[in-house]
Amino acid sequence: MARFFGTPDGVHVGQLFINRRDLHESFVHAPLQAGISGTRAEGADSIVVSGGYADDEDHGDYLIYTGHGGNDSATRRQIADQSIEAPGNAGLITSFVQGFPVRVIRGPHRDSAYAPTSGYVYAGLFTVTSQWMDRSADGFLIARFRLDRLPEQARLVTRMPAEPDPAFATSTVTRRIRDSAMSRELKAMYGHRCQICETAIPGRDGRSYAEGAHVRPLGRPHLGGDKRENLLCLCPNHHTQLDLGGLVILNDLSIASATTLVPFSELKFRSDHQLAIDNVEYHRGLWTRPPRSTIISTSLHAIS
Repeated sequence: MARFFGTPDGVHVGQLFINRRDLHESFVHAPLQAGISGTRAEGADSIVVSGGYADDEDHGDYLIYTGHGGNDSATRRQIADQSIEAPGNAGLITSFVQGFPVRVIRGPHRDSAYAPTSGYVYAGLFTVTSQWMDRSADGFLIARFRLDRLPEQARLVTRMPAEPDPAFATSTVTRRIRDSAMSRELKAMYGHRCQICETAIPGRDGRSYAEGAHVRPLGRPHLGGDKRENLLCLCPNHHTQLDLGGLVILNDLSIASATTLVPFSELKFRSDHQLAIDNVEYHRGLWTRPPRSTIISTSLHAIS
């Protein structure tokens, strides 16, 4: 059967399943053991959150989810590095880039107030809004993902209310919409021209389009500020490159490839706009292998 993205017919949010076989036969989560259903080529269509990794965080409407590999199932301790090339991890990255919805199923475990006491519960559709590599408490590299619950779904009744993340404003599409007053002011300052290529995308009646790009991403776990020192005015192409690691910013404010760090362009600034170097260094660290517990990839978002 082809991989299916979405909620299967006849399945509803809050539905209980007896075991993994029941999930499999209902087309909710195909693998009988693996926590992630997915591949690099196709993307990931479902995950099971069951407390198998000590670094997992369940906040109800959003998750900080640890990928698979290198875990001692008996102690939950990490004993080896994880890889972004592992099928499930690579699948979640593809879903992140492509915006595919992911079915989230919660299994019973003591670390989550949102988990069932027995069996499995379907929590609905989520989207992967961030992915990075971090170091576990045991010092091994682990793949981590933030997933946010998509809106316009039935509310899931849990043992406690879901925790909001005020840095995230949810739209009905899979990309995040963050258009603050500060962003609008910055785009107007540059006449909606990209600070890298100086392109202004023309629209009807002389209106131009640009996006406000946060260098250090908003939302947990990055906690970047919605401030001018953390914002750029970019065209959609360069904004997406910034978010997906196609480019990084060097300390001299030139633009370089993350793999070579060879400059190929530079940012253009007005005299009354500066970036904080610590935000620049944080973003660059997202795309280089960390010597310590440092995030190395970032969230996908757009501002219109």
